[in-house]
Amino acid sequence: MSKFLTEEWISEAGAALNGHAGFSGAIANVELGLQFQVTETGGDDVAYYLNIGGGAAEMAPGELDGADVTVTNDYETAVAVSKGDLNTQMAFMQGKLKVSGNMAKLMMHQAVINEFASAVSAMDTEF
Repeated sequence: MSKFLTEEWISEAGAALNGHAGFSGAIANVELGLQFQVTETGGDDVAYYLNIGGGAAEMAPGELDGADVTVTNDYETAVAVSKGDLNTQMAFMQGKLKVSGNMAKLMMHQAVINEFASAVSAMDTEF
């Protein structure tokens, strides 16, 4: 079990994504770079990214040069989404999650986002 948003958690989340059948199916033929920014963590803000291409996903701490989309939310929202208690669409509609960048590309790959949430919510995580 790893602590949410630590480097260990980010690494485990990447492995969980690549081992999740639904996510693997959703990323076939997808090229997409997602930057995540989590604020109000009780410490420094956390930045990590998900880079999808060639049928695989890389998840790592830090900034992704040329990200297609940046997703920003506070820690409370990130926890709720990660646990599966709040879906990303509702978080966005409620103003709890901000998205900038290529919205059309993000909407084209909504199945990727849904499967991402499914894979991550199944992880054993300390919040």
